[in-house]
Amino acid sequence: MVFKPQRFHDEKPVVELEHDNQESLETAVARQLAISQGIDASRISVTASGTTIFLSGSLLDEGEIDRAIEIVLAVPGVEKITHDLQVG
Repeated sequence: MVFKPQRFHDEKPVVELEHDNQESLETAVARQLAISQGIDASRISVTASGTTIFLSGSLLDEGEIDRAIEIVLAVPGVEKITHDLQVG
């Protein structure tokens, strides 16, 4: 059986063209948060929109929030962070 790439009238789907790299950037950010020391990322949600990362959830203290932002900014491809992280 031969699988061919998904096409729509010999063109890539529009969704693929508009959002080609968001999943890998979200995955890279979430992975980096999960493996980094000094932060419990189990209650953080990561969403990408272009090169902007949106973080939501809660952390133990302000120090962890600062550390999370620092970690995310170090991920290649991230240009801006918006967050709604809460202490608690």
